[in-house]
Amino acid sequence: MAKTLVHALALTPLAILAWQFWSVLHTGSDALGADPVAEVEHRTGLWALRMLMITLAITPLRQLTGQSVLIRFRRMLGLYAFFYACLHLASYLVLDLQGYWTQIFEEIAKRPYITVGFTAWLLLVPLAVTSTQGWIRRLGRRWGQLHKAIYAVGVLAVLHFWWLVKSDIREPLLYAAILAVLLGWRLARRLNRNRTAATR
Repeated sequence: MAKTLVHALALTPLAILAWQFWSVLHTGSDALGADPVAEVEHRTGLWALRMLMITLAITPLRQLTGQSVLIRFRRMLGLYAFFYACLHLASYLVLDLQGYWTQIFEEIAKRPYITVGFTAWLLLVPLAVTSTQGWIRRLGRRWGQLHKAIYAVGVLAVLHFWWLVKSDIREPLLYAAILAVLLGWRLARRLNRNRTAATR
């Protein structure tokens, strides 16, 4: 029941966006504002970033609350982050470049915010592929080492958002602050463990 609720909540932004996009196409409404393509790209990217932040928040929340059940949702939320990141990239390729996909390589080389965004997506691909129980068993301890790449993904995703925004940086600054807290928590816990181990 809980997983069904999480699925429903995670897909709600997409359902709203799809309905608004359909409305724009068939009725000519302004549900997505003056630039529907930019709005689709912005929202899918924003939800990819939000899902990524929620995924990174699971471990600190579990440690603070003692609710180990939260771990059950971490992989699911991580996959939703990848799902929205794929939609973000697809909307750029299909709606913005309009099929001229080879142009993406020129854009990656020319625009730093696309470079870091595409790099973040590439790093997410092996994490999504190896998210199954079978891959966890095959990789053993290396699985945990591989999935630490999510920290780099978080940094690159926030940087992508920051560089994309040209004037008002308050929103990317908020996500940068959230990421700093989430990564800072992990660093503090690790340093504390090292100090504890050194005094034994």
